[in-house]
Amino acid sequence: QVQLVESGGGLVQPGGSLRLSCVVSGSIFSINAMGWYRQTPGEQRELVAGITNGGNTNYADSVKGRFTISRDNAKNTMYLQMNSLKPEDTAVYYCNAVVRVRSYSATFNYWGQGTQVTVSS
Repeated sequence: QVQLVESGGGLVQPGGSLRLSCVVSGSIFSINAMGWYRQTPGEQRELVAGITNGGNTNYADSVKGRFTISRDNAKNTMYLQMNSLKPEDTAVYYCNAVVRVRSYSATFNYWGQGTQVTVSS
């Protein structure tokens, strides 16, 4: 069983910062790509930032220059540093990981339960 647990969400004023964390635990052989997604009511879940196991990153245009994704492979942990937050960044943020549980198995997509980020004065 593989679990992803996010933390670090909360209420912050516009212009403020938050750091999200996502810890992957359980029966893991390897973790390939990881990513942060967000979703607001009535909208589709959208990719915020992604990172490969080699450290290559990509970002949604709306967060480029403000958000930084990183990962610590030794700790099976991914981070999202969010600076200069705007009200439109308000959403539930989900972490995603592509995990191989055995050396000979296929990869599977796993999701965390989500953490609320609210940007408001």
